[in-house]
Amino acid sequence: MHKLTTLKLIERISTLLRAEQRKKYSSLGLQPVHVQTLDYLANCNRFSDSPAAVTDYLGLTKGTVSQTLQVLVRKGFIEKTQDEHDKRIVHLRILPAGLDTLSSITPFDVFTKAEKAIENKQFDSISAALYEALVALQNVNGTSSFGQCKNCITFSEEKDHYYCLLMQQALTQNDIEKICREYVSVTNSGLV
Repeated sequence: MHKLTTLKLIERISTLLRAEQRKKYSSLGLQPVHVQTLDYLANCNRFSDSPAAVTDYLGLTKGTVSQTLQVLVRKGFIEKTQDEHDKRIVHLRILPAGLDTLSSITPFDVFTKAEKAIENKQFDSISAALYEALVALQNVNGTSSFGQCKNCITFSEEKDHYYCLLMQQALTQNDIEKICREYVSVTNSGLV
């Protein structure tokens, strides 16, 4: 099977998600952090609508959140108000334009398609499920897989000698334990 750790699989899936977000959100003149902030403010209660809460929830620096809030205020997506009882506290409220923007952002098609590709499969571990989800996402998205040689359709092994049929090169043990850009999953080649 594969030797990528669960953490590495999650990181790779996250990378694909961020790439999709950047493409989709840039068409709206937004960055992913802007949409994440709007989404948070649309779902938080009145005790959690402060810049500090946004900072904690998103795990960002105060400076990044401050700049993000300035952009969202300037675009008319949120407003800042002082607390009636404690003037040191600032509350954030998403405005109708922010809600409209949020509702116009549909789920990423690539994730819906990838989910359908693996929905009826049984997995014996979270790693196996994440691996299949990653491969499905990469196939639907048309991105390189960056998998390990041992699981590649162009990998050849004979008597402990490894060879890449695509690159026409001998492979070392170190080569086959690392990820490769030219990887093509055996699972998705029809050779399963």
